[in-house]
Amino acid sequence: MSTKPDSENIPGEDINELMQVRRDKLIELQSAGKDPFEIYKYDVTGQSSEIKNDFENTEGRVFSVAGRIMTIREMGKASFCDLQDASGRIQIYIRKDMIGDDKYEDFRKFDIGDIIGVEGEVFRTRMGEISVKAASIELLAKALRPLPEKFHGLKDMELRYRQRYLDLIVNPDVKDTFVKRSRIISEIRKYLNELGFLEVDTPILNNIPGGAAARPFKTHHNALDMELFLRIAPELYLKRLIVGGFDKVFEMGRMFRNEGISYKHNPEFTMMELYQSYTDYKGMMELSENILSHVTSVVVGDTRITCEGTEIDLKAPFRRISMTEAVKEYAGVDFDSIGSFEEALEIARQKGVKTQGLESKGEIMNEFFDAFAEAKLIQPTFVYDYPIEISPLTKKKKGRPDLTERFEIFIMGREFGNAYSELNDPIDQRERLLKQAEKREKGNEEANLMDEDFVTALEYGLPPAGGLGIGIDRFIMLLTDSHSIRDVLLFPTMKNRQE
Repeated sequence: MSTKPDSENIPGEDINELMQVRRDKLIELQSAGKDPFEIYKYDVTGQSSEIKNDFENTEGRVFSVAGRIMTIREMGKASFCDLQDASGRIQIYIRKDMIGDDKYEDFRKFDIGDIIGVEGEVFRTRMGEISVKAASIELLAKALRPLPEKFHGLKDMELRYRQRYLDLIVNPDVKDTFVKRSRIISEIRKYLNELGFLEVDTPILNNIPGGAAARPFKTHHNALDMELFLRIAPELYLKRLIVGGFDKVFEMGRMFRNEGISYKHNPEFTMMELYQSYTDYKGMMELSENILSHVTSVVVGDTRITCEGTEIDLKAPFRRISMTEAVKEYAGVDFDSIGSFEEALEIARQKGVKTQGLESKGEIMNEFFDAFAEAKLIQPTFVYDYPIEISPLTKKKKGRPDLTERFEIFIMGREFGNAYSELNDPIDQRERLLKQAEKREKGNEEANLMDEDFVTALEYGLPPAGGLGIGIDRFIMLLTDSHSIRDVLLFPTMKNRQE
């Protein structure tokens, strides 16, 4: 018995030699009138998983399957190969006396990675392996580059992200992650549609970047000779639709923020934002925990998951704690008893909390929360009632003009969502946006810009409303137990290679 190697991924100049061998094989095929790239279609009648999972009904039937050769094992006048299609792998059994001498010799020149079509009868081998007995075999595409070696695999994470197509071929669990990603997104849409939300599209190119505190990407439209920005959030457009008479709207799509890259951040990412008339941030709490709980139970089969070795239960209701209470619990500082910015500044210095660029007691409290509380919030938790200074689009809390009706969702010490009772007072909104513009003039590139048309829309009347944004990529990271956001993005942003 002879066995072809699972790999021809040999470093250095040897790989170029192997590629040349494959090119020579292609030239030989083309000279013989057997160019695989002149084949335009192949009628597939069965998928590997369907054939194997329903063997009771597929045994003895003839199917046409197609996919990539992942292994080849030669045994004289017979050979086995593993064919990988979109659903999994299935063994192919090839005998010289069944497909003919010429076809068998052609097959012996096939390489790992080549894409083939096989027609044959489904059976079980003496070793118990469900297989397809080839009656005909056809080369559909020639792989001119060798695949990575099976046992060492494709382990270079940067290469895996850059060449995701190769990662998907040789690491089946990666494909499972992205199948689950699609299911999660589909289930969110289905859930919101059943609640009567209308999915809409808002501009990706914005005249004014708004709806979040973030640095935008800039571009230029030549015909109009104007500066445009890739959106950082769809919020202000979605709220215009609430003004226009839609009661429930949502959008799921790409956002763009010109900021740092880390295991939690990618410059382009997927966000879901929704807005609903005649409700507030408490209604958004109930809706958000129901979305996360429902989608988890449908996709995973349980609300309990394991993430980085920790069991998380996404069953509603989630824990609720105000930011003031969280800072008091985890930092030992009660901001309700602090009377002035100067007093807060002194306590921050004593505790080693950074204060550079901060101008208010509320901003300092937020820094305390980031420094002492956020990482401790492992189980799903709503942190609510945020300082007004960091919530320019949010309604004030009744009886507490220094706070707003805003919350964020934290799981595993990370923020997963942001929501609030929407500010619908156009006079108040204008004043807050002007303050944001002042911060921007002082050098804060993440501060909101003044959006006159948005304020104009509010002047026509925005009903009481609640809004919610959920970071889809982070939610997928949680449900797939992925440490890095790059693991759940098919094509993450990468720095150019240094040649």
